[in-house]
Amino acid sequence: MTTDDGRPVHAAEGILPVDVIRAAFPALERRCAGHPVAYFDGPGGTQVPRPVADTVYDYLLRHNANTGWAYPTSAETDAIIEEARGAMADFLGCAPDEVAFGANMTTLTFHVSRAIGRALPPDAEIVVTELDHHANVDPWREMARDRGLEVRTVPLRPETGTLDYERLEALLSPRTGVVAVGVASNALGTVNDVERIGALVRERTDALWFLDAVHSAAHRLPDVRAPACDFLVCSPYKFYGPHTGVLYGRRDRIEALDVPRLLPAHDSSPERLETGTLNHEGIAGIAAAVDFLASLAGSSADRRPALGDAFRGLHARGEALFRLLWEEMESIPGVRLYGPPPGQPRTPTLAFTVGDLPSREVARRLADGFGVFCSHGDFYAATVVQRLGMAEAGLVRAGCACYTSDEEVHRLAEGVRAIAEGSTG
Repeated sequence: MTTDDGRPVHAAEGILPVDVIRAAFPALERRCAGHPVAYFDGPGGTQVPRPVADTVYDYLLRHNANTGWAYPTSAETDAIIEEARGAMADFLGCAPDEVAFGANMTTLTFHVSRAIGRALPPDAEIVVTELDHHANVDPWREMARDRGLEVRTVPLRPETGTLDYERLEALLSPRTGVVAVGVASNALGTVNDVERIGALVRERTDALWFLDAVHSAAHRLPDVRAPACDFLVCSPYKFYGPHTGVLYGRRDRIEALDVPRLLPAHDSSPERLETGTLNHEGIAGIAAAVDFLASLAGSSADRRPALGDAFRGLHARGEALFRLLWEEMESIPGVRLYGPPPGQPRTPTLAFTVGDLPSREVARRLADGFGVFCSHGDFYAATVVQRLGMAEAGLVRAGCACYTSDEEVHRLAEGVRAIAEGSTG
């Protein structure tokens, strides 16, 4: 595979060669069906590079303690958590005291939605979308049910895999209390026009704007100041880190929340959002994951500029890999592709079906015959799959990550072609 000027994709500017990146991932040494495993399951959780795993290991064996006490390992844990806040602040484009940690995005969203709901007036309306992962839908529905509020839903346009922006505009009003939208669809790869959404929210409402960046953060470097959102959540295990969750909140928004909390706990931003003892080893791994991403630029720039360089390189490589994948899959009879085509705002994540085969069966055959690991089903974006008429069979999802090679893309397409030919003949 080559770029438009004839260079191989792994030589894309602004990022280390893919062979160098792959060497950092021990999981790529695994074999299945006589092949090195090709991990296309990154949208559900990426593989972890050695520096991240080493950091988690080091914390558990050399620094493990609870926080706030007057002995070395406790002080070291405090410092490690603050370093991770700084790393995530550089990643998100915010201040360290606007970064809260939690078990996962879903838990954080339930927690914050409950606090937000306590302050909403009785006639407030909540706006969610059909395109979102249900972690950015159901916590708001549950809060609205508890408070007796109305939830209004922005529809998906199934033919394009995009939001109906005209309907969104019509749903917004002075009564809108919260607008919860994803930056990108974890099922279809669609990247939403958050600038347009943010402008509409600010022009028409005084609502809190809550962004789900879980899927997008692995592919587009977040910037919570442009456009300015009130809250943003992401999951480091989707960008080469441990299983943890991170929430950005504007400092004044965090400190205004009526958060369910223990009385002795910290009451300042961001600790007031953090319940109980945190996953300290996971938090140590978050900082290592951010530093790993910054290192992909191969430069000595400060962390935020290095992250910008790395993400530009990742974006260019991902676009090229996705175009190849789309074009190869599009040529296979019986295969149907979902979501925006190459050249449209999207991540390098492809949802597809093969004839009338259940998605689980396609994923099983890809693994057993070709060493290709793809996810299947509805990916907790159940409304998307229902609107596409695939609630029973599900979709197959293949996502390109920083370690994806052109050979793996060809192998995925080869496997799908073989399955399609077997399923139709």
